[in-house]
Amino acid sequence: MASKKTAYFTLVFAIILTFLFYKQSFGINLLIGEIIFFAWLLYNRSLQLKGKYTVTLVAGFMVTGIFSVINHSSFTIFINLTVLFIFSGLLIFPQTKSLIYAAGNGFHKLLNGPVLFLNDLSGNKRTNSSRFWRKFSIFALPVIIILFFVLIYRLANPIFDNALLDISDFMKDTFGKIFEYVDFLVIPVFLVCLFVSIFLLNGTPNQYLIELDKKASLFLVRQRKPFLHTFRMTALKNELKAGVFLFLALNILLLILNIIDIRWVWFGFEWEGEYLKQFVHEGTYLLILSILISIALVIYFFRGNQNFYSQNRLLKYLSYAWIFQNAILAVSVAIRNFWYIHYFALAYKRIGVIIFLLLTLYGLYTVFVKVKHRKTSFYLFKQNSFAIILVLMISSLIHWDQVIAKYNFAHADRSFLHLDFMSGLPDKTLPYLDKSLDELKDIQKKQTELFPFEEKYMLPEDYVQYISNRKNDFIDKWENTSLLSWNLAEYRAYKKLKEKNTLEK
Repeated sequence: MASKKTAYFTLVFAIILTFLFYKQSFGINLLIGEIIFFAWLLYNRSLQLKGKYTVTLVAGFMVTGIFSVINHSSFTIFINLTVLFIFSGLLIFPQTKSLIYAAGNGFHKLLNGPVLFLNDLSGNKRTNSSRFWRKFSIFALPVIIILFFVLIYRLANPIFDNALLDISDFMKDTFGKIFEYVDFLVIPVFLVCLFVSIFLLNGTPNQYLIELDKKASLFLVRQRKPFLHTFRMTALKNELKAGVFLFLALNILLLILNIIDIRWVWFGFEWEGEYLKQFVHEGTYLLILSILISIALVIYFFRGNQNFYSQNRLLKYLSYAWIFQNAILAVSVAIRNFWYIHYFALAYKRIGVIIFLLLTLYGLYTVFVKVKHRKTSFYLFKQNSFAIILVLMISSLIHWDQVIAKYNFAHADRSFLHLDFMSGLPDKTLPYLDKSLDELKDIQKKQTELFPFEEKYMLPEDYVQYISNRKNDFIDKWENTSLLSWNLAEYRAYKKLKEKNTLEK
């Protein structure tokens, strides 16, 4: 009975979602949909608010849902939907030890959720999802093949192509009147909403992932094989020698690089009018790749019995030095990014580098803990996956578009103001992008002195005209926006622009 009730509510929820999102953009409708989903979980007793992961993800998708209305940021909405996806996987196996397995169960629900829903709705015995998709492919595959050959024959034979066009015109003429009164776009929207509803409310955990989760341990256990003892000791000694040689050489190389960076990037950096692309873009990406490979090397050498080898002290100390030096390298990347922001203002990738480096430093710390306390690789995945979700949730609450718009204009006296980039910021930032021609000409005069680049960028006159057109389009669009698409960020932008227009008149 409970299964059938869930199946019926799945249909009702799909209809509600269709009403909320049909011909609408994301706004307050997203928050309403998530509140209804959460209320159903409480009513149906499908959710127990206990455990670190459950509480964090529930708080995460509700708070990011609220801030998707406040900030109306694509990043916030993306993080909100990502957290909701992982949470849906956690719902069917709340005892999981890692968010990695929760996300895995989320992907599993994409496949077995529709099968479970159809079985519950029809009252049939629950069948295996692979059997369902196998039966589905019996019909789907021939249809795809037929459509493929129809396309080939149309391209190869103009008479056949014209015949199909005649049939298409006949269908339009015959059924055209129906299309005038019925909006068939609602059908694909409903099907998408039904799929989302099925995914959120139906599904069972993957047994393979459950077994992996149960076997997962945070601490390494020494594997003893007495018959291979001599051989394994020799292998460990050889691996230890290789590790010591490798980390000693790499530490020396990295020490040289860090000394250069500390001298040149930290304390001796002087900008000479160049674009800094190689200094930051290529250099940053390569250094980040280096840090990730460094982490992988430590994990490799301390993956098994090497952790228990009594003579591994030197290898451990070299690993600690290697981890510490990589942390210094991460700080050097951060300082490179700081100089880039100082001279070329804020942009999304530069903010992304800051977030990534915070996670990298935490990742290096967890690698240190793994080596020191003989933790497993599962410990790294468990800790870092949670840290990634937590940091992304917190960072998605910041109104980055507004921060960029305000910061870049406020620092135009020292940082390069890229008008082409600024003109493309979202509508909600228009009040901060709306500058007079006199203001922009004053900024351009200062910019020309600071940045005598040969490359041509948007002129102040073109920028003013472009923003003016965008303002008018945005005001017209907002005044015709449905209440379901309402969001606070664009509402505030609309009010400010209208007030400014009134004052100018």
